[in-house]
Parts: sequence; structure tokens; C-alpha cells
Amino acid sequence: MTARWLDDTQQRAWRAWLTASELLPRALDAQLQRDAGLTHAAYVVLAMLSEAPGRSRRMTDLARRANQSQSRLSHTVARLEARGWVRRERSVDDGRGNLAVLTDAGWDVVREVAPGHVDAVRAALFDPLTAEQTAVLRDALEAVVEALDPDATRRVAHGGDVETP
Repeated sequence: MTARWLDDTQQRAWRAWLTASELLPRALDAQLQRDAGLTHAAYVVLAMLSEAPGRSRRMTDLARRANQSQSRLSHTVARLEARGWVRRERSVDDGRGNLAVLTDAGWDVVREVAPGHVDAVRAALFDPLTAEQTAVLRDALEAVVEALDPDATRRVAHGGDVETP
């Protein structure tokens, strides 16, 4: 069987993706560390809780939304609990599931940090692009997501029930 190698355009796109996928999280982590002493992974947990009805989510749902394993999420939530930004509770619905709940102090952190984080995302990802390039990037990424998850069972909808700071 003959390998189907990437053509020059595909190779350049792949290499650019690899580099961007390393540099973008690093830049966002640096901003969050500087502004709030937070990792990007911890901020995503806070953000996912801030967007949830009642500012709480089942731990299993939160792990999926934050793209973290159950074990990693448990450690992240423990660190956020130690800072008083999140608390864990038993689900009142069935008494079995565990919820992570954003505290008022955690909500204050999200409201304080979110504007700088949005500025960092804009500066790192969108400012270098034209409006047309942004639309092409969106379309390209949506096509990749569709190919990776055609039945939409692994992706998480972003938006909708968003509570903005």
C-alpha cells in the first residue's frame, strides 16, 4: 500500500496548526497566570460553571466541557475549592451525582478575569486575521469537527445558556 503523503499546502497547514496549537494555549496560560494566578485549564472550569444554569454542573458533564479527564478535573476542582471559588455538592436530583458549584467568590474572579482573557484571545487569534480569514477559519474548524464527530456525540455545544459577566 502506497502512503498518501501530504502535498505542500497540506504540509504547511498541518505544521502551522501544530505550532498554533502549542503557542495559543501557552499565550493564554501566560495571561491568566499573570492576571489571576490561574492556569487556562482552571479558567475553563470556572467559565463552564459560570455559563451553567445555577452556576453548577455535574462533574462528568464539567469534565467533558472542560476537556479534562475525571481525575484531572477532580484535581483542578480541588485547587479551586482551596481558593474558595468552587464547592462540591451532591446532586439533589438523584443524590448520586456530584456537582461542582461556582461560589460567589468564583463568580467575582470570572467577572474580573474574563475581559483580559477575551482581549488575549482576540490579540492571539483574531487580530492577525481579516474578517474573511476569521470566517474561513470558523468554516474550516467546523468542517474538521464535523468529520471527527459526525454524529455529534463527542462535542459540546458552546453558547446558548451563557451567563455573561
